[in-house]
Amino acid sequence: MPKTLESPKLLTADEIAELADRGENVSRFFTGKGKMMPPIQRVNVDFTAPMLNELDDEARALNISRQAVIKTLLRQALDRQRLARRAR
Repeated sequence: MPKTLESPKLLTADEIAELADRGENVSRFFTGKGKMMPPIQRVNVDFTAPMLNELDDEARALNISRQAVIKTLLRQALDRQRLARRAR
């Protein structure tokens, strides 16, 4: 029976972290091509019931979560604000 090449097993981030905790070299798992993302900070925001209804309607229409709608709309508003400032 001929031997077949097995594809290398992909490890989860937790498995890679365990290897690192044991002092093993994990540099082979990192290409250096990625982008470092800043840590995420949670915030609480209060919305009126009608605004939540609008957000939920938009989320259903786009088939995404309410959180994704909020992040998307906020990102768009911040980008527009930045562009408006540059144009002055």
